[in-house]
This record gives sequence, structure tokens and C-alpha cells, in this order.
Amino acid sequence: MALIAPRVTAGLAADDARNLARSLQDSNDITVFVDGTVHRLPGEARDAVVDLLARLSRGEAVTVSSVEEMLTTSQAAELAGISHTYLRNMTDRGEIPVEYRGTHRRIRLAAIMAWLESQKKKAAADGPDDAAGGTT
Repeated sequence: MALIAPRVTAGLAADDARNLARSLQDSNDITVFVDGTVHRLPGEARDAVVDLLARLSRGEAVTVSSVEEMLTTSQAAELAGISHTYLRNMTDRGEIPVEYRGTHRRIRLAAIMAWLESQKKKAAADGPDDAAGGTT
């Protein structure tokens, strides 16, 4: 699974930083224009954008990246309803992508959810379980 590198932006030039700081003074209202259409940002997005702009207005360099929830193998196994050992074996075989933090395995929540979805599709394609009411 490829990771997208964070985007790093150098601090603004002093004049640009001052102008931005002046614009932000006593205001948390951010309006975004996308292809000429006005969009009001939800509170959490607005707060993140204001924080980013405030840092730039102080001349700070900023890094923007996304955070994806990483699970321990125990958490991932519990979520998937399988044993910790079975999950570790699947990561060893490359069936579920794993990342290491030091010597500890971490699994993306999205990877477990994708595996669960594939299991549902496989079960649907295999048809109903014979032991669950099939005829003899």
C-alpha cells in the first residue's frame, strides 16, 4: 500500500504573512471558492483551515498530511472476528498489508474493512452453507 507523502509548505514572505495575519484578525469565518462556487466549511474543517492560515501568517512552515487509523494486530483481529495468530499468518503471507512501527505490526483500518468486504463477497459467491439447512 503506497503512502502519499505529506505536503510541506515553506513559511510565507514577511509581507504576505502580515497581510494574512491582518485578514485573520478577529475572524474565524472562512469561505472557500471551488470553480467559482461558494462553499461554507463545516466547523472542524474551518478550524483546521484557520489554524493552517494562522501558522502561515506567523511565517511558520507547515506540513499537511492525512491520518489513517492504524490498528494493532489484536485490535484488527478482534474487529475481523478472527484469532490474532490467524491474522499474523495472513500478514506474513501478504494477504493483508501490514506496516511496522519498530518491531510492532500495525494494520490500517481500511485494510481490515476491505478484507471483511472481500470475505462477504466470497461467501455470497459460494452460496449458502450446506450445513445451514441444505437438503440431503
